[in-house]
Amino acid sequence: MTKRFLVIWFCYLKTDWFTRRSSDLKNKPFVLSVPDHGRKIITEANLLAEQQDIFPTMVVADARAIVPTLHVIDDRPELSNQLLQKIAEWCIRYSPVVSVDLPDCIIIDTTGCTHLWNGEEKYLDSIITRLNAFGYSVRATIADTIGAAWAVAHFGKDPSILQHGQQATSLCPMPPEALRLEKETVERLHKLGLTNIGNLIHMPRSVLRRRFGSQFILRLDQALGYEEEIISAVQLTEAYEERLNSLEPIVTRIGIEIALQRLLDSLCNRLQEKQKGLRVAIFKCYRIDNKIEKIEIGTNRSSHNTKHLFKLFELKLDTIEPAFGIELFTLEAQKIEDATSVQENLWQRTFGLNNMNLSELLDRFNGKFGTNCIHRYLPNEHHWPERSIKQASSLAEIPTASWNIDRPRPLQLLPNPEPINVTAPIPDYPPMLFRFRGKLHKVVKADGPERIEQEWWLQQGQHRDYYYVEDEEGHRYWLFRLGHYSDRSYQWFLHGFFA
Repeated sequence: MTKRFLVIWFCYLKTDWFTRRSSDLKNKPFVLSVPDHGRKIITEANLLAEQQDIFPTMVVADARAIVPTLHVIDDRPELSNQLLQKIAEWCIRYSPVVSVDLPDCIIIDTTGCTHLWNGEEKYLDSIITRLNAFGYSVRATIADTIGAAWAVAHFGKDPSILQHGQQATSLCPMPPEALRLEKETVERLHKLGLTNIGNLIHMPRSVLRRRFGSQFILRLDQALGYEEEIISAVQLTEAYEERLNSLEPIVTRIGIEIALQRLLDSLCNRLQEKQKGLRVAIFKCYRIDNKIEKIEIGTNRSSHNTKHLFKLFELKLDTIEPAFGIELFTLEAQKIEDATSVQENLWQRTFGLNNMNLSELLDRFNGKFGTNCIHRYLPNEHHWPERSIKQASSLAEIPTASWNIDRPRPLQLLPNPEPINVTAPIPDYPPMLFRFRGKLHKVVKADGPERIEQEWWLQQGQHRDYYYVEDEEGHRYWLFRLGHYSDRSYQWFLHGFFA
């Protein structure tokens, strides 16, 4: 498939933006300026100002001598990049590959996209019409190469659509500036009488390279299609992503469900063919008012089960507000893993954690109550109790250590031990009384101590002597003394609660 590119040139990007913010500027000549060595230099001028021979690089005082009523606004150098980034994100509804070309252009890879608008003419017309409705003056061209589209958009008499292979014919009458060359190179070309690209195309490349450098040859070859030009998209396209354009804006939940179902069917078929499954997926809805609605789901195990994934999205569909309508739907599988089937035994139907029904049940719990409602923990090879467990990333994660079950451990372990006041008799005896959060507890049963040392390769410090105690109300606690009793610098802490 032949590559096709669209270049959109915003003729008055920043001045159009200021006009959008203040309608009073619509019928006034105005300029943007920056201070420079005690004077103000014009950086941008709107159309009305240009019609009165006011252009960038002029001194504001000279411009006001021509137009006394000229309105001057302080320029914002970072504004161009910010505006182009936002507009480029909006253009993703027309193609997944959109790039910013500073200071005033956007490049769109239209390959394989225009048929959704019944051809390049309607595709181009749709984009220009909507940008004009937003208040931006634009010139746009579709061509086989970015260089040719950029040249025609800036210097062509009638920017539109170049047919396949017509870039050389279109470039010939244009000035060297159309090749996106440095200012010094353009000045040298004009001094030599090379005032259009047609004078350069048939000259020996060795002569052109020697006189004007390799960058000149690169730009010429890129415009003619001899050298590929790579663009950097504002949003990287996921390897597994599906898009669905709607002929008419969708405003109903049923329409959204149908779009989601079609995207899931297509995406899951691709995943199944590759023996893959998704762990994280995002469903995005691009509204005609430039807002993006999106919902995200996650699974405990890689899955390409369309029915299950649809149920997870269905729990969150009520959060999507279509407003005046949704014109584009996308489904991105952001995290992909291998999906392997579990082998069944002939007479046995239990799989433990490998049971797919269990994974799907947990997925529905997470979708309804939040991703932090259920956790799985695995043993970790550390002595310190709060380090001896770790949260598993999935149900399929295999433990690297075994659980230590030779000593009692509390059902609830505090992430940070809390200090308590303790009354204890002679050394190594369990406490008789302890006060925790203002309440006094009398110990009636106790067992210990169990000494746990620090891991010297991680940090230095005192050891802990743990006691398993029960108060007069039948509640059981895990307490420890930090340090030796004889040092008089010891402290007592509560670290956990037993069932």
